[in-house]
Amino acid sequence: MKLLFHSPLRQLVSLLPGAVLSLLLLASCKDTLVEAPKSLAAETFYNTASEVEAATNAIYAALRLDGAMKSLYPIQQETYSELIFGRGSYGPLNDHTGLDNTNVTRVGQMWDAFYLAIRNANLVIENAPKGTSLTTADKNRYVAEARFLRAYTYFQLVRNWGPVPLRTEANMLEPNIKRSPVEPIYQLIQEDLAFAETNLPDKAAQSGRPTRWSAKTLLADVLLQLGKYADVVTKTDEVIKSGRYSLFQVKTSEDFLGLYGPDVVTTPEEVWYLKFSRANNEGWTMVMFAHHPGARYHGAGGFFGHYTDPTLNKSVAAWDDKDLRKAYNLYNWNIGLGTTSYLNRKYRDPIATNQNGAANDFPVYRYADVLMMYAEASARVANGPTAATLEALNQVRRRAYGLPSGTPSAVDYKLADYPNLPSFMDALIKERGWETMYEAKRWLELKRLGIAKQYIKAAEGKDVADKFLLWPIPVSELNYNTALDPTKDQNPGY
Repeated sequence: MKLLFHSPLRQLVSLLPGAVLSLLLLASCKDTLVEAPKSLAAETFYNTASEVEAATNAIYAALRLDGAMKSLYPIQQETYSELIFGRGSYGPLNDHTGLDNTNVTRVGQMWDAFYLAIRNANLVIENAPKGTSLTTADKNRYVAEARFLRAYTYFQLVRNWGPVPLRTEANMLEPNIKRSPVEPIYQLIQEDLAFAETNLPDKAAQSGRPTRWSAKTLLADVLLQLGKYADVVTKTDEVIKSGRYSLFQVKTSEDFLGLYGPDVVTTPEEVWYLKFSRANNEGWTMVMFAHHPGARYHGAGGFFGHYTDPTLNKSVAAWDDKDLRKAYNLYNWNIGLGTTSYLNRKYRDPIATNQNGAANDFPVYRYADVLMMYAEASARVANGPTAATLEALNQVRRRAYGLPSGTPSAVDYKLADYPNLPSFMDALIKERGWETMYEAKRWLELKRLGIAKQYIKAAEGKDVADKFLLWPIPVSELNYNTALDPTKDQNPGY
């Protein structure tokens, strides 16, 4: 049975300044705020390992809110990609022109959840070192975990909103903070991950907690975003050579259930996942969003809010039918738009009892991600693919065809076929899209590479508006934060 390590958010309410309490309304209610135990005062709460662990768990609780990774964030990211269409209230996003009022509200909820996670991380970072009954090793470990989670959260914020208020333990009592340029945000992210890499354990005490290898992987992703390719090679190579991870092997398409299924506790491929469980409505709502009730891939039915159609989407049409990932991911279902519609079954839980009950985990970083980051960075450093570059990518490709990942095969990318960097990058980008479908990574990748407009146009025939590349700063932030000007500090087009 998978266990979630979190405590009720109300345990932290008495630690927060009044200006931040409104954020907790996303996860609680006024009665809960009143019920906060009076004994958990800021000056006494962080003295023992169990107390600091409860505070650290509240960071995860914020990230698992509906407004964050539980549903709204990954759903929005997938709708933007060139492989997926949105349906219902997500349908307007298919135009790639901007956000309607419903989706503006949704990204505002994401913002609030992310800043709640950051606030809870800041509390641990500020107060754990003061604990009177904590060893130095425990203090460093909990601070490292909090800094890892803060870095991860800021990485989502800066890529989706651009300049944002930089709230840290040093200014967390100040509600009015200007938008920071992206450079200091990325600097903080890198500093947080450097500390995490040094002070997190080699092996997590519980599945779902980060390790130093998780920190190296997240840092590699950040460095890839910044174009520091030699450093990406270094970090990913360290993870690869650690020998701690390997690709999960498959022979048939349904074998992928051993990687993504609801009863999987962990696999050799897991670098860092956000964990969900059927217990107490702690499941991943994203799964409910994917399915049609008639398909019975979710015990509570399904919203079928995403779909694709190879007759309308050239990227999906180009996907090789022999690729087991295609057969595993896509299933044909008429959702009222014709007989050529396909839904996604990457995650499924037929015995989930309600829409919040699917026990599948969110694969934030898998070993496949590490291999593909290494492949891209090493090719960029060499200005073209090398034998090591292709071997890293071919491991992922072989597995996709049900072949042993470590043995050369007939489906391998061959060095002679990719004489330069552009030709290799084209193959890598397509491979990464198929490998990470429904993992909330594709749109951010296309933006990082500067090819979002190109890929959407080629796949869907749509023109992406400039304003679509960033989300609007929420009205709630503009109204609450007097350091921001509602006009000048809004992202263009909103």
